[in-house]
Amino acid sequence: MEKETKIRRVYFVERIGMAPGAAAAGLMLIVMMGIANGGVESGSDDPFALYVLGDSSVNCGDNNLFYPFLHHNLSLLPCNGSGSTLLPYFLAEKIGLPHILPFYSQNGSVEELLRGVNFGSAQATIINPNSPSDQSLNEQLRQVFETLQLLQLQLPENQASHFIQSSIFYLSFGKDDYIKFLLGNYNSLVHGREEFAGILVNQLVRVMRSLYDANVRKMVCVGIMPLGCTPRMVLDFSSGVSGNLVNGCVREVNEAVLEYNQLLGRHILGLNEELSNVQIVFCDIYQAIMEMVTNPSQYGFEDARNACCGIGLYGAMMGCLSTEMACDQASIHIWWDLYNPTEMVNSLLASSVWFGKPFSKICHPTNIQDIVS
Repeated sequence: MEKETKIRRVYFVERIGMAPGAAAAGLMLIVMMGIANGGVESGSDDPFALYVLGDSSVNCGDNNLFYPFLHHNLSLLPCNGSGSTLLPYFLAEKIGLPHILPFYSQNGSVEELLRGVNFGSAQATIINPNSPSDQSLNEQLRQVFETLQLLQLQLPENQASHFIQSSIFYLSFGKDDYIKFLLGNYNSLVHGREEFAGILVNQLVRVMRSLYDANVRKMVCVGIMPLGCTPRMVLDFSSGVSGNLVNGCVREVNEAVLEYNQLLGRHILGLNEELSNVQIVFCDIYQAIMEMVTNPSQYGFEDARNACCGIGLYGAMMGCLSTEMACDQASIHIWWDLYNPTEMVNSLLASSVWFGKPFSKICHPTNIQDIVS
């Protein structure tokens, strides 16, 4: 049995086709895992988990091999020091799932893999980044395949297949791609906007097809928030463009994001019609956050413009270097830092994508509660 397991592990590394450095990291993970005795105990007759891919909307910056070295050099903390304040963690709580560990924080046991994994990394992009420290969509997808194949090696075939089909794969990308695309390049709002949206959406569609081919049948894809309302975008664009603000937000930036969201929604609708036995939910959080920005007092907010944690005008001249810089009451702010919403916003969004309240119909063709049940 031990000999057979070693042969299967070697086959797995060869099958993945990783680069030498990545192969070493993958092999280390496999060696750490050892031989599992089966799945974790579950109170459900139909066990499943939540697997998360994304950017700073799903991770606070600790899911990186170079953390904390690069973390201390960043100009912001995308949340108040705890990933539990982000949307997918609120969602996992509503589903009744355990806390999801970041990919690089696991001990490598199959039991932890069966509890769900957060592959997301702050500043991750759909387009492959120039910096090796930023984990792109493709890098996270490779880690997903690595995890799925480990489950298939360690569990009986039928059990692994059913578990993967029952689990939910949550994707939240695009924000950091648009930040890099727009900053310092106002002309990009007019020239190349449609092409850029098409590139990003086509990459995400490719990933969803790849997940489907890997036996994934339940996916949640989250759109981009109204980026033109974030403190840094308002600071960078409003001063140089006369009459550019609408409801305190940069109109052209939000139009670019809307174009992306609408295109992504149409493609997901097409995938649901094309692929058999699949449930892909598109959650457009744009409209929900715009409602909070437009009518903040209705949702308990007092400040819809300034970041809770930041320095300078709108709290956007410099990002959040430490939680000690943060305001006393983050719950009355919509924005935590340069580009990220507060815990209260994420909590409202989680309730809305789960069962449609307080913001209805932001997920299509159904809400997340329906695909769980």
